[in-house]
Amino acid sequence: MNVNLYGTQGKWVMVDLGLTFADPAFPGVDLILPDLEFIESRAKDLLGIVLTHGHEDHIGAIPYLAADLGVPLYATPFTAGLIRGKLDEEGLGDKVKLHIIDQEGSFRLGPFGFTYVPLAHSIPEGNALLIDTPYGRIFHTGDWKLDDEPLLGTPSTAAELEAIGDEGVLALVCDSTNVFNEDASGSEAAVREGLDGVIAAAKGRVLVTTFASNAARVQTLGQVAVDTGRQLCVAGRSLDRIIKVAKACGYLKDFPPTVDFDAAMRLPPSQVMIIATGGQGEARAALARIAFDNHPIKLSAGDTVVFSSKQIPGNEIAIGRIQNKLAENEILMVTDRQAHVHVSGHPGRPELELMYKWIRPEIILPVHGEMRHMAEQARFALSCGVSRGIVQQNGQVLRLAPNGPEVIGHERTGRLVLDGDVILPADGATMNERRRISQHGFVAVTVVLDGKGQLRGDPAIALQGVPVEEDRGDFLVEAREAAAEAVAGGIRDEAKLREAVRLAVRRRATQWTGKKPIVDVSIIRI
Repeated sequence: MNVNLYGTQGKWVMVDLGLTFADPAFPGVDLILPDLEFIESRAKDLLGIVLTHGHEDHIGAIPYLAADLGVPLYATPFTAGLIRGKLDEEGLGDKVKLHIIDQEGSFRLGPFGFTYVPLAHSIPEGNALLIDTPYGRIFHTGDWKLDDEPLLGTPSTAAELEAIGDEGVLALVCDSTNVFNEDASGSEAAVREGLDGVIAAAKGRVLVTTFASNAARVQTLGQVAVDTGRQLCVAGRSLDRIIKVAKACGYLKDFPPTVDFDAAMRLPPSQVMIIATGGQGEARAALARIAFDNHPIKLSAGDTVVFSSKQIPGNEIAIGRIQNKLAENEILMVTDRQAHVHVSGHPGRPELELMYKWIRPEIILPVHGEMRHMAEQARFALSCGVSRGIVQQNGQVLRLAPNGPEVIGHERTGRLVLDGDVILPADGATMNERRRISQHGFVAVTVVLDGKGQLRGDPAIALQGVPVEEDRGDFLVEAREAAAEAVAGGIRDEAKLREAVRLAVRRRATQWTGKKPIVDVSIIRI
């Protein structure tokens, strides 16, 4: 969930505006957004949002947050195509100004100058940003790797990067994701060979799942389908969108024609290959629906599913659920642990060392990774000759120059959740209540009182998620008695009476279950 702010002379620019995906700690929520309180209060001094590339953790929050900031966006053509689609889906196409900048193009925003520097990644038009400021230049890498045989686009050469270093770089703000990898990330061209071998040996239908945004891998899979004599079928809206935008921007020119789901199912199984979304276990993506037989594409015993992606930490349970279902149905599986079917889009240590050598920054500022990744990259860069480094935490304000780096302040940061169509604080009342309900259950109590405050009829009690399945009737009897006893106490103040009933019913529930459910009390007077 990448959001970076650079400020000088009282003006600010934002680099990337991404989101992340929710985990079970946020029940009912799919998307988590950054809380932009700091820059929202300074929106009049924000000049624009500059996007490095089109992955969701770099552009995904734009349709939810950019319109309120009221500033223009800047992106290269492919990234802009993805953003335009998102804005149009949300009815914001006319409300957010989007400037398309050519690859290797330059532009200015107030005291900042920006130049796009192409780098290899797993999506077209991965770019670093060379940011000119009055105090020095920043090389902000975005996501990147080195690839001697890239399938899409032409990344900057070593000589071009050295030339940037020759002119001086104050700070290298650098991707840390794979800093613990002793080997380089590897070339996309090598993946084609690995996939050719796996799919040529497979019997029956083959389904390959990968990140939809990995257009280079989609290109590879198109070539593999041709290599192995299989017709290609694409399953997943996000794949359709990526392919459409990529073709509109001049990529995937030799991508083979595809067949629809019905045609794929009519073909002999050995003649079809499916590319599907859902390799990270997403419940509503194509692979999960196929695995649980809720999709027009069907797999049978002896068919093969290839996971052409790396398992993201935190997704193990979701992926395992799908893999277990596939195994139950006697479907074969191949992952990157069994064959060379994936390479990362992020730099290993050899690539990082080369970048330090070419750019020669005065300061290393690691980003994009957990704290352990960023701390390790700072150590590694210093061991490779970078003179100064700092590891930044969310909310810290750093002065890079003059006389930097130094932490000079700390601003509140946080997370927002997209809950249905509503954006809420991730640690707010709604989420806290929902967590408590999911953990303890819910009890609704209704008592009807006459004009003298006497109970009229038995209290009505409804339960949700309280573990009294076999003894529900007995529990309800005791819960009603507890509520009635609280009313009989003669409390006249309605708020105090409501609290007394709530505590009495919850106490009885705790005695029965060991849980402390949310108890909501309604008092009706007649």
